[in-house]
Amino acid sequence: MSRLKERYKQEIIPSLMKLCGYKNIMQVPRLDKVVLNIGMGEATQNAKALEAAESDLVAISGQHPVTTRAKKSIASFRLRVGVPIGLKVTLRGERMYDFFDKLVNAVLPRMREFSGVSINSFDGWGNYTLGFKEQTIFPEIDYDKIDKARGLEVSIITTAKTDEEGRHLLELLGMPFAKD
Repeated sequence: MSRLKERYKQEIIPSLMKLCGYKNIMQVPRLDKVVLNIGMGEATQNAKALEAAESDLVAISGQHPVTTRAKKSIASFRLRVGVPIGLKVTLRGERMYDFFDKLVNAVLPRMREFSGVSINSFDGWGNYTLGFKEQTIFPEIDYDKIDKARGLEVSIITTAKTDEEGRHLLELLGMPFAKD
């Protein structure tokens, strides 16, 4: 069992029950999944770009990504239905906890001039999305071997009902929110 999941069960559940006034342990919010997404408009012209991004996502997540395809045709973007336009990975269970632990303790502190993540990136239902301008801040990515810096979106899906519950959960899990 990962150390973060162990800490969640031992410390975070009791403190969330006291903080939010839950009567039942099943009411306590928990991490449901973490989704990593790379949207690539350039994949329509350059098929090799998908392969490079795929190897980056495999290195970051430890799991093979799924190719996302266009749902609509958009002529101005030279896009047709079914054309590959991105990659995504959904992490659950042990890998999810390990990735979140790595994100909070290794990746975010490596960012230049980092003062915490924005508190305004919740979606209204307790889920949090974080965007990175380039994949090189992850320790698994060798800077010399990448062909291009690509953006990466990390969505943290929780079972929280409100943003406030989700924020409490992520704070206790170690997410460094910016002080206003």
